[in-house]
Amino acid sequence: MGILAKSIVERKGSTDSVDTSLDLFRLLGGWMNTKSGTAVNHKTALQVSTVLACARVIAEGIAQVPFKLYRQDGDSKHPATDHPLYRLLYRKPNGWMTSFELRETMAIHAVLTGNAYAFINRLRGEVRELIPIPPNCVSVKQEDDYRLTYTVTAPSGKVQEFPQEAIWHWRGPSWDAVVGLDAVKLAREAIGLAMAAEATQARMQADGAAMTGVYSVDGNLTDEQYRMLRKYLDQEFFSEKASKVKLLDRGAKFYPISMTAVDAQLLETRKYQVEKICEAMRVFPIMIGHTGDKANTFASAEQMFIAHVVHTLSPWYQRIEQSAECQLLTDRELDQGYFVKFTAAGLMRGSHKDRGEFYSRALGAGNAPAWMTPDEVRALEDLNPLGGDAALLPKPTNGGTQPKEDEDGQPDL
Repeated sequence: MGILAKSIVERKGSTDSVDTSLDLFRLLGGWMNTKSGTAVNHKTALQVSTVLACARVIAEGIAQVPFKLYRQDGDSKHPATDHPLYRLLYRKPNGWMTSFELRETMAIHAVLTGNAYAFINRLRGEVRELIPIPPNCVSVKQEDDYRLTYTVTAPSGKVQEFPQEAIWHWRGPSWDAVVGLDAVKLAREAIGLAMAAEATQARMQADGAAMTGVYSVDGNLTDEQYRMLRKYLDQEFFSEKASKVKLLDRGAKFYPISMTAVDAQLLETRKYQVEKICEAMRVFPIMIGHTGDKANTFASAEQMFIAHVVHTLSPWYQRIEQSAECQLLTDRELDQGYFVKFTAAGLMRGSHKDRGEFYSRALGAGNAPAWMTPDEVRALEDLNPLGGDAALLPKPTNGGTQPKEDEDGQPDL
């Protein structure tokens, strides 16, 4: 971290070089008012359980699978363990973080703000350290030659401009191909309504779920009687005693005038907002524990888990893999066959029965040509290779009766 801190110095000259996108995307600590009357920013959005759950399920899906550097040699590929970048991506990107922690942190940034940044510390042309930078500390400007310039603001207020070679930028869906679209900003109305509904129910619970209304008595009240009655109502109706039986004298009557949670359809609203936020975050509701449709079965749930990998995580895998190849590898290294890859096969595993059927067909069962070797199957199950015949494609296990040949060497049809 010391190298990055030392490289950030006070910027001199005009502040006009700071791109206006800074105001749009540096929203940690900034506020966005919504029609529901709530103020939404990235910090307050994370206090909404649905937003937090969506961010976590994507970030953990990105962080939990192996992320390695490979090298292609002809028709085969193997982990490039001798390359300095291999250890940074797979194990230890800097002096205090694991690869899981780096990817989880950057994924949360990217999911919520559309952008994640890491400083690339190079030594003699080799990447030696990856240091995450909060997105609210970075603004991006595209120069006239289309190159990008990153302005990083340190906690002390000092700033420094870095060329695009010094920043690893994860960019989500983008409008201008410079910065990603801010999901919290775009979905602020759905998030704000969820916050408002939660606050409304919290106030109802704080009031003992009691209704407001009119307390009517016979006759006129003096000022002293009014004050005493007001104190009585506060103690009996709007305190921890609110749920107890009330005794009314002087012909008093209570007329409720507020809606209950059922009348206001508050619970339905809160459930609906879960689905709307999941739509914005591109997460299946079942992945955050919201079943919605009670008709879901274990079989349908398994298909949804697979769909989560295919439709939610796979696009992020592609973005991150290609950004790593573009920004962490040189053109020469790309020409030498280096590439990075998430190994998400473990997430796609079904039951033991489903995997057994898949592997059987891959090994040539059913008179079909084999397209996997036993060692390749063992690798998918995290088992060591056996070598020998296990490294070769097997012959079909039930080839059936083969046509006999006549004396002339032609098959007898």
